[in-house]
Amino acid sequence: MPKATMPLLYSMHINFEFKARTTRLLELEERLQTHQPLFKGLDHQIDTYFNVLHGRMKLREGAIENALIHYQRQNVAGAKQSDVLLYEHQPQPSLKHVLTAALGVKVVVDKQRKIYFIDNVKFHFDEVKELGTFVEVEAIDSDGSIGIEKLQEQCRYYGQLFELTENDYVAESYSDLLMNKLA
Repeated sequence: MPKATMPLLYSMHINFEFKARTTRLLELEERLQTHQPLFKGLDHQIDTYFNVLHGRMKLREGAIENALIHYQRQNVAGAKQSDVLLYEHQPQPSLKHVLTAALGVKVVVDKQRKIYFIDNVKFHFDEVKELGTFVEVEAIDSDGSIGIEKLQEQCRYYGQLFELTENDYVAESYSDLLMNKLA
């Protein structure tokens, strides 16, 4: 009898997103609570970044999210566009072994992440090992129906809700921040 399997999901989409360093993680989470977000849970995530010629590629391993993610994004502070290829899958140690053998590991990011959603906007409240605490907002257009202007507006709105300043925004990915710290 064949094993039951969960369908695999592959998608291409556009995010408009920002990351901000904060010492007010609990306060920002409480502000978001006033908007009745959908709480997806607390996820211990290990993101293994691989050596690739273009963009970034990571294998995310967690209890809630498991995905192979390739994305291209400029390192600029504030909200920015990110072009994402996402392959969701069931946890599979052999996938990590194949990617490691083929590409080599660039860096591993270990974080505790609280995940929320309001419509198409995803919120991360992160405690990243070796780096500190951050809030991320990803306005996601998964099928091209929302448009970049609306995504930008959503990021602006939540940046203002969290009272973030220009100095709070982080241009780099966690992988870049960690590699700079370890260098």
